[in-house]
Amino acid sequence: MTLWQIALCDLARPLSSIRRLGSIWLKALGAASLLAAACLCHSTAAKADCQVTDTGIPDDVAFKLDVGGARQALANSGIALSGTYYGESFGNWGGFKQGITYEGLLDVHLDADMNKLGLWKGLCFHTNAYQIHGQSITADNILSLMAVSNIEATPATRLDELWFEQHLFNDDLRVKIGQLAADNDFILTNSWQYFLNGTWGWPSIAAADMPSGGPAYPLATPGVLTTIAPNGKVSLLAGVYNGDPSSHCSSSDPQVCNNDGLDFSLDSPPLLMVEGAYKYNQAQALPGTLKLGGWNHFGTFEHLRFDSSHLPIAETGNPGRPLDNDWGFYGIIDQLVWRAPGSKDPAGVGMFARVIGAPSDRNVVDFYADGGLTFTGMIPGRPADALAIGFAYTGISDEAHGLDIDLDQPVARNYEALIEICYTYQIKPGWTVQPDFQYFFQPGANVPNADGDGAVENAAVLGARTSISF
Repeated sequence: MTLWQIALCDLARPLSSIRRLGSIWLKALGAASLLAAACLCHSTAAKADCQVTDTGIPDDVAFKLDVGGARQALANSGIALSGTYYGESFGNWGGFKQGITYEGLLDVHLDADMNKLGLWKGLCFHTNAYQIHGQSITADNILSLMAVSNIEATPATRLDELWFEQHLFNDDLRVKIGQLAADNDFILTNSWQYFLNGTWGWPSIAAADMPSGGPAYPLATPGVLTTIAPNGKVSLLAGVYNGDPSSHCSSSDPQVCNNDGLDFSLDSPPLLMVEGAYKYNQAQALPGTLKLGGWNHFGTFEHLRFDSSHLPIAETGNPGRPLDNDWGFYGIIDQLVWRAPGSKDPAGVGMFARVIGAPSDRNVVDFYADGGLTFTGMIPGRPADALAIGFAYTGISDEAHGLDIDLDQPVARNYEALIEICYTYQIKPGWTVQPDFQYFFQPGANVPNADGDGAVENAAVLGARTSISF
């Protein structure tokens, strides 16, 4: 065989080899990052509080329980235990069916300062686990793409994150490796916590387009996250994650295939996420933040509408044409537009907006936008209360819409929209109640109803959540 033939054979290697290389790259990058952090830690300034207070109890919890002094004893060794319980109930009118639900989440954290445990400075450890119980109103009643609650999940007791993080160069550089949830770090506004719908955190376009919903609640996955923050204005995040937190899952619910969070899979092509942020006017009355970011999944995807012969899959029944990679880009702005007189921390009227796009040939959702207003510190004597009003839009891609037409569906998907109004009332630090109203236009983006003779009708949802930390 000639060198030319050998070269042609090399170029014709199957895409599975590329995916294998991507997975190997993810493992190698993770190992290299941890090794680099370990090697640098003795020669660079390193500091970190590791979320461990002197008492082992966070300062802002509602109930500072310490039975038998156990938390104090752990804190003396650099270990802290904490937790939060979320309980919520919702009822709806319209949607797929009507009803009232309750769902609860117990989130327990363990943090450790590894320097106090005998290792080097600046190394932190964190893990947390969930106990999820109750009924999902979105899955049972609404069928929306934008989940009514950001704690909705299949009932289970499961591990979430588990990682080590090295702080370097006076905290200008941080490297985190382990099991990570990208929704804790990427595509976030400063206002997401004032809402209950899940789309204000991990947006519906990411949940719909990424395999198994992406590395987000409740499915964390192995990865590496590097944060560069040389000053108080500019920062850069870069994360590489296992591309499918519930790979090879034949169920329509990927959570059941990794129901305890102990999969630790590294056999999927990697997902790369990058985000840059610029904070401006931080020392002035009206501060703001701009973010630009994006992601690229190095796997192989399928065209939603046409097969490899460019014929409609609705006619041929063939799988869609293979397409390399999937990606998305986004922009975010947070801006305080009016500051409450005398407010020490930025409080007043804030606005936010996000715009996200993805290719339409391989994604059900190709456009997403949201925005809204927050009113914080507006009531004298109640600086922690907040009112949030937001609008979100999830746009179905032309190819997904066309597929529904090709399949002669009674209705074709096009968009889903949401209005949410939520008030956060602080009973005491660490204990809040959030009454909430949501209205969905075309839940599921205009999908058939139970009778198959029209679309699921618009839905109104009324409910409340209480959050208690300890």
